[in-house]
Amino acid sequence: MKRLQAIIILMHLGFSFALPQRVVTLGECYSNAYAVTPLNAEKGIYERMAQLKEGSATKNWFPTVDLNGNFAYHSEVVDMEALMGMLPLPQPPEGLASIPHEQYRVTFDVTQTIYDGGAVRSARLLEQATGRVNQAQTEVDLYDLRSRINGYYFNLLLLSRQREVLNSHLEVVRKRILSAESAVGSGVALKSDVDALEAERIKLQQQLTENAIGMDAMRRILSGYTGIEFDASTSPAIPVVDWPPDEEISRPELQLLDIRSEQLEASKLLLKSGRMPKAYGFATLGYGNPPGNNFFKTEAEPFYVVGAGVKWNIFDWNRARNERQVISYQQDLLNVRKNDIIDNLRRLLDAKRAEIESLEALVKSDDELLELRKRIREAAEAKFENGVITATDYLNELNAERQALLSQQIHMVNLGKAKVEYMNICGKEISE
Repeated sequence: MKRLQAIIILMHLGFSFALPQRVVTLGECYSNAYAVTPLNAEKGIYERMAQLKEGSATKNWFPTVDLNGNFAYHSEVVDMEALMGMLPLPQPPEGLASIPHEQYRVTFDVTQTIYDGGAVRSARLLEQATGRVNQAQTEVDLYDLRSRINGYYFNLLLLSRQREVLNSHLEVVRKRILSAESAVGSGVALKSDVDALEAERIKLQQQLTENAIGMDAMRRILSGYTGIEFDASTSPAIPVVDWPPDEEISRPELQLLDIRSEQLEASKLLLKSGRMPKAYGFATLGYGNPPGNNFFKTEAEPFYVVGAGVKWNIFDWNRARNERQVISYQQDLLNVRKNDIIDNLRRLLDAKRAEIESLEALVKSDDELLELRKRIREAAEAKFENGVITATDYLNELNAERQALLSQQIHMVNLGKAKVEYMNICGKEISE
């Protein structure tokens, strides 16, 4: 059984001492996670969508070309001879054809915008703003990855520090076992002392096995998120953070609200352009009977029409003004939401700052506590070797030192995590 436990620990931990350690920083995890997440594909899709929509808006400047055709039968038409006979003419002209009952035509119509009041430009600006909104929303979703990566990264870091402490104390216990076995052989120590030390060794090996399983799980999860191969040769590190940072908040959620406000402003411009006059030119090439508006001909012939026109909706019952006012209210709502987010973030920063100050105080006192525990353990070690105290008494002091060392590592890791979370709340980048 002892051999099996030793093999398990060797498989999970021992290889790491033979392999050169490669430090994977938190900044690397962020950048790699952004690159491999399926969410990143949204940015490319949104960019292509924006290009297509902007191109469609630009094509409103292109001429519209339509092919039209119609056939109609009129039961009543003007009789030209009867009409001319009613006129006070000395001799009405003869042979005047009546307007045909059957009328048909096929036309090729072209319309070209000359002036659109800025409608195309406003539509393009709106599509560009919409594309930026979609991109910003993706950035918000990507930013949420940080909190998940932080949890797994710092858990792995904490387990790594715990492993170092456990291995160190396991080595101490093994040396004490050899010393105690020698003392038992000399009749200086009791067999129960060796048993107590053996029990402690088994407990440490169990904790190392549990630690190895936890580290393996964290490595697999981080590998899935980042695409980086986390194994025994890779290790995390407490990020280096420029402290204290400036308190300017630049979260992607705030940038998203600003861009949405720009999108609404572009909508206002589009509404304004709808109230401007429009000028256009047109041309029609056709074939029909009667040709064009020449009702005196009863044979089908080609014809054409060219011209220009102006269209201006001079009164819309204040619909455009009301819609612009609604958009202004929507912008006000965005400002309210933005201020609320900033207030909540500042409260989070205050709480996180207090947590950091508390952890800094704990880390500072940990050094003093650890030094005291080390001296107490060394004194107990000397007493145990001289047979003054039992192995149980010695292990109590050894475990107290180990707990102090673990607490120090926990405080240091939590301090690094708290500073990273503070930076994430502010929207600052973590490079290392």
